[in-house]
Amino acid sequence: MVSSDSEIYARLNRARRVWAVAPINGEAERLTALHRRLIERLEPGDRIVYLGNYLGPGDAAVATVDALLRFRALALARRRAFACDLAYLRGAQEAMWQKLQELQFAPNPREVLPWILARGLAPTLRAYGIDPRQGEAACREGTMAITRWTAGLRGAIDARPGHRQWLAALKRAAFTDDGALLFAHAGVDPDKPLEMQRDAFWWGAAGADMLALAQPYAGFKRIVCGTDRAHRGLSESPHAVLVDGGAGPDGDLVTACFAIDGTVQDRLAA
Repeated sequence: MVSSDSEIYARLNRARRVWAVAPINGEAERLTALHRRLIERLEPGDRIVYLGNYLGPGDAAVATVDALLRFRALALARRRAFACDLAYLRGAQEAMWQKLQELQFAPNPREVLPWILARGLAPTLRAYGIDPRQGEAACREGTMAITRWTAGLRGAIDARPGHRQWLAALKRAAFTDDGALLFAHAGVDPDKPLEMQRDAFWWGAAGADMLALAQPYAGFKRIVCGTDRAHRGLSESPHAVLVDGGAGPDGDLVTACFAIDGTVQDRLAA
C-alpha cells in the first residue's frame, strides 16, 4: 500500500460511496449537465474521483476547467464537506499539457510539439489564446524562442483564476483508505507495484487489459479506470471496471457510483 501522506496520490478517507467521472474530453456543456444531476444525488460520505482527460480535443478546455472549479465550490459548500472529498487524476491529455509547458527542455522539441498537437491539444492552446503556429515557429528558431513561447503559455494559464492551482493538484491515482478500491486514468502494469507505475497510470501498460486481470491488483478489491478504446460506457469484470462513454458529439459523459466493496450502485449520463 502507498504511504498515506504521499502528495502524489489522493486518499479517500471514510468514504461510503465513490462517484467516478469518466474522461470529459473538453465537453464543458455535458459536464455542466452531469454536475446538475450529480449534486442532487450526493449523500453524506460520498466522494468524487475524476478519471482524467479533461482537456481537448475540442475548443472548450477553458470552459471545462471553469466548470470543474464551479462544481468544486458548490460541492464543498455542503455540510461536512472537505477538500479531500474530491480528487482529480491526471490523464494523458494533462500529461501532454504539462510537457507542453516545459517544451524547451525536450531533447527534440520540433518532433514533440507536432506529436502533442496531433493528439488534441491544438484547440486547447487556442482556447487559452495561444497560437500553435507560433510554437512551431519557435521550435524552428531555437531554445530561447521556445522559452519565450512557453512563458506566454504559462502566463495565459495564470490569467485564468484557479487553473494553475487545479493543474498542480492533479494526482497520479486515488484509493480508498481501507485499500478496497483503486482509481486510475488508464490502468496499471499488473507486474509492477503501485509506487513504480509512474506514467503507466495515464498511458497504460503495453498489452495490459484491465478487464482481463486474473486476480485483484495489489490487494485492492477492484481497480476503476477511465479509458476504454471501445467507449462502452461502463464495462465490468471481477477485478476491474472501465468507465468511459466516449464523451463527445457521438458519446455520453458518464459517471458510476461505487460502494466500498466495488459494486456499482448508481450511474448517470449526460
